[in-house]
Amino acid sequence: MLAYRSTVWSTGVELVVTDSHCLASAKVVLDEEIKRMERLASRFRSDSELSMVNAKAGSPVLVSAEFIALVELAKRLAKATQGAVNPTVGVALRQLGYDRDINEVREGIEGCLQSPRHIPGLESVFIDQTNCTLTLQPGTALDFGSSAKALTADRVAREVARRLGCGVVVSLGGDVAVGGDAPAGGFSIGVGTTWADSDPAICVSIESGGIATSGVKARSWKLGRTTVHHIVDPATSLPAIPYWETVTVAASSCVDANAASTAAIVKGEAALTWLESRHLPSRLVRFDGSVVRVGGWPENDRSVKAVSR
Repeated sequence: MLAYRSTVWSTGVELVVTDSHCLASAKVVLDEEIKRMERLASRFRSDSELSMVNAKAGSPVLVSAEFIALVELAKRLAKATQGAVNPTVGVALRQLGYDRDINEVREGIEGCLQSPRHIPGLESVFIDQTNCTLTLQPGTALDFGSSAKALTADRVAREVARRLGCGVVVSLGGDVAVGGDAPAGGFSIGVGTTWADSDPAICVSIESGGIATSGVKARSWKLGRTTVHHIVDPATSLPAIPYWETVTVAASSCVDANAASTAAIVKGEAALTWLESRHLPSRLVRFDGSVVRVGGWPENDRSVKAVSR
């Protein structure tokens, strides 16, 4: 197997193929999908469809069918997570200071926390499928941080397997998707025990689907004197109260795995019964280093079977 490594969206990228002859062509697919998602969903590009929709809240905006599909996906994930993951957190992220690349806010910015309040919610998003327009209620802004990166990983894995016929692993900052025929024993995926692990402590194997890890420390900064992070609790519009250091989930797609791991951060202790009820293999690490495994995650941290929920 051969690997390509780089950085995009201020996070690490890794592309691994089972046939070394396919790597150059696989990188072309990766670049295509990254550029596609930037045009659709970047909060930091004024010419992205997302930025244009957010800038014109209160008025219908002509959008592409791809953008509508991205909104519909985000709405599905919101319902699947009982509202713990919601695309209407854009204004809340701005008020936390996350209105530019994370590297520009990591050292801290001036400001203070707002009072708790509910986010606008899905009822503030109106889609006209016939005319291909989307209207946001005034005071609403969308953010696809809980789906865009994972969806890109899924699309790259699927397209590389389809076009080139090889096995592939795509990792975008903790969001991992696999595609094509797995090698004997499955694809080996590194999982850190803490957010800062540069050398993963364990490796699990999967044959299909995806694995995602979420945590609150990798994208955190000081807002005034308060440490904040990028995972917003929709019930308060504030950063989710830290309970787990990291949560890793395996699912039938990277999108579903990432939504579940992000929701678990928001849900805190209640995540255990929620993940178990959905039979999602999950590994949750507390801040004291203790580990909880639910949903069929193996006690030996080895082979994980992705499930569809």
